[in-house]
Amino acid sequence: MNPVDDSGVADTAGGTKTAILDAAEKHFSMSGYEGTPMRKIATEAGVTQALLHYHFDTKERLFEAMFARRANDLNGERLRALAECRAAGQVSPAAIVEAFFRPILAIGRDEARGGLYFSRIMAMTANSTEPRSCALIHTYFDAMAREFIAALASALPDLDQADAHWGYQFMVGAGIMSMTRTGRIDALSGGVCNSQDVEAILERVVPFVVTGLAGLAARARRSAEDPSKAVPATTGTG
Repeated sequence: MNPVDDSGVADTAGGTKTAILDAAEKHFSMSGYEGTPMRKIATEAGVTQALLHYHFDTKERLFEAMFARRANDLNGERLRALAECRAAGQVSPAAIVEAFFRPILAIGRDEARGGLYFSRIMAMTANSTEPRSCALIHTYFDAMAREFIAALASALPDLDQADAHWGYQFMVGAGIMSMTRTGRIDALSGGVCNSQDVEAILERVVPFVVTGLAGLAARARRSAEDPSKAVPATTGTG
């Protein structure tokens, strides 16, 4: 799968493409890929099916263009934030983690950029083993992921290759959960926690993730200093 660039979703027809992409985002998020007919998207966008197919000849192509629009925006913001940290000489684990989390939290709460709809699509796609979803994640997120994994490994020299990758995986899980506003934590906490408050989330998720990464690095350091203290790869009987 080759990534769709900006020209693939350029709004050259008086808002028609944007309307189609917005409608696709809404219905794919609510009914999934298989459960969303093209005619429903055309109706929502206020266009004929013929015009929809003119711009996006297949449902798969439409889904990718819809996904790419937000993924490119999200990853661009993350990489810019990481580059700014490097330029300022402030590439601490906390700065890297915040550069990863802040954009996804902001986009997940910005209805003009997909908000709840794209949050659902991200969660569905990231957690799917279906080949199309896996290909989309590979195409649009692998390069960005490698940048952050390398940055974490550089900021935490004792973090070995395996732990840097596992740490990133756990960070992604926390990011997806924090992006999707299910209202679970609001209800569970009786209103003490507010899932709309980006700064409140960052104040907690950044130290939570950094402490976990530091723990993995310390574990690797202890194992290197004294192999007898190495933690087995698996524990317990399952």
